[in-house]
Amino acid sequence: MPPYRRTPALVAALSAAAALTALTPTAAQAHGAVFDPVSRIAACYAEGPESPDSQVCKDLVADSGTQPLYDWNEVNIANADGRHQAVIPDGKLCSANREKYRALDWARTDWPATAVAAGTFGFRIRVTAPHSGTMTMYVTKQGFDPTQPLKWSDLDSTPVAVHATTRTSTDGYYTFNGTLPNRTGRHIVYMVWQRNDSPEAFYSCSDVTFGGGTAAKAAAAPEAPTEAELAAGASLSTVSHAGHGGDEQPPALSADLAEAPASPLPLALAGAGALAVFGAGSLLLVRRRGES
Repeated sequence: MPPYRRTPALVAALSAAAALTALTPTAAQAHGAVFDPVSRIAACYAEGPESPDSQVCKDLVADSGTQPLYDWNEVNIANADGRHQAVIPDGKLCSANREKYRALDWARTDWPATAVAAGTFGFRIRVTAPHSGTMTMYVTKQGFDPTQPLKWSDLDSTPVAVHATTRTSTDGYYTFNGTLPNRTGRHIVYMVWQRNDSPEAFYSCSDVTFGGGTAAKAAAAPEAPTEAELAAGASLSTVSHAGHGGDEQPPALSADLAEAPASPLPLALAGAGALAVFGAGSLLLVRRRGES
């Protein structure tokens, strides 16, 4: 039988298959939440999604169900691309403008709060899929009113910590130090985690109290979820590390930034690639039979 020879048609078919396969998009994989100071969603999950202890967490479940808590690691915007203020309106910072997480935006003074003080603070972020990017931690300005929805202008423009994240984590955590400024009373620590290998970003609100006093004494001390608690609820999570999981991005996003609805293009590209490979194989088989 004559040796295999590439024909122009076969080369074109193989090239088309490779090109189409390369065009098929890959999915996002980063997820996580702040565990110290304990974020709102982490605190409510630790209390138990089915029977939370604090009134605010009970109200969250009554309003939104338990699913937001089981999906504690998914407060994200898939296509933020660093344009955080453009895609998240004032009053929606804690939920990242996600309807699923709307209760996290409630301006209440009974969110469990971590007691902190000015100076060095060790941040701990539990991640279920580490990725390279930047975590930026902000704190609200002195005079912040916790009875009003959080606005971008409430955040001090100078971050209290900036940490470059990598594709690996230590025992599922990113840990790094920051410096908290002088504050009194109840405040919010706000995290923005922007990936640099994807436009996806994650967000988190942690309630804190500075300087003891009445505000600190009135706030329940939150606990972060244990590894056993996380494992127990994992099967009830709808978050996929091979994608963004959860609900679609909210319609309130700007038209040019809103995540496009599911498109048949990836399937079409994959199907075209498969057809190209099949065609190339068929062409080769026919040629071999003709030359044998």
